[in-house]
Amino acid sequence: MTTAVAPKPALTAEDRCDRCGAQAYLRVELQSGGELLFCAHHAREHGDKLREIAVTVVDETHRLSEG
Repeated sequence: MTTAVAPKPALTAEDRCDRCGAQAYLRVELQSGGELLFCAHHAREHGDKLREIAVTVVDETHRLSEG
């Protein structure tokens, strides 16, 4: 038996950084099964370490420079 996993929806303005409460642009799914959301500032600050412990990383920080 195989199980299909639905992709996570894109981050919205309602998704907030777990560190400071600003709008989240980075979603990190952890090996432990948890999920963390970060604003662009905290994504840059902690990004390298987060990628070491993540199963998946969805980085939408490019949206900040789109017009």
